[in-house]
Amino acid sequence: MTAATASTAPTIDLGPAARRVAALLPAIRAEQLTAPTPCPDFTVAALLDHLMGLTTAFTDAAHKTPAGGGAPVPSAAHLDPDWRTELPDRLAALVTAWREPAAWEGETEAGGVVLPAQVHGVVALDEIVVHGWDLARATRQRFSVDAASAAACLEFCSSFAHGEAVEGLFGPAVPVGAGAPVFHQVLGYAGRDPRWSANR
Repeated sequence: MTAATASTAPTIDLGPAARRVAALLPAIRAEQLTAPTPCPDFTVAALLDHLMGLTTAFTDAAHKTPAGGGAPVPSAAHLDPDWRTELPDRLAALVTAWREPAAWEGETEAGGVVLPAQVHGVVALDEIVVHGWDLARATRQRFSVDAASAAACLEFCSSFAHGEAVEGLFGPAVPVGAGAPVFHQVLGYAGRDPRWSANR
């Protein structure tokens, strides 16, 4: 590997987070599709539809071939009935796409928003991590995040919370305490209460 190739190699791998989301899917029961989630106004089915859409959008962004237009509104009614098999395939395609050095170069578009590709790559990771946790909590499953993914998401979310990113991307931050684990800080900055439970 040449020095030039090494310098452009991706430093963020979406693989660990994507695998953890895919691992949640087999245990989701049909009756849980109408259950609420920590993501406001999303049922489990709507959240799954959102994950289906965002994986495709960010895969296209990595390839620099976005479909154009704004992000579709997540809908339980529009959820692909084959989501149990389709979503893992889309997650795998997303991971593969962002492992290409070219994916991180220049600018690209996702959901109708044009940003530096490096920013969209981190946004894709953050979406998977936060919504993976949403899905796990709503369906009463465990969800862990690897240290590298948590650190990358914290850097992104904390910069947003201090007013350095686009306003309105997340809900109001939830205080979690200075000594909270890194992932809990990510959730707090993303407007999530780490204590949220499907029983509450």
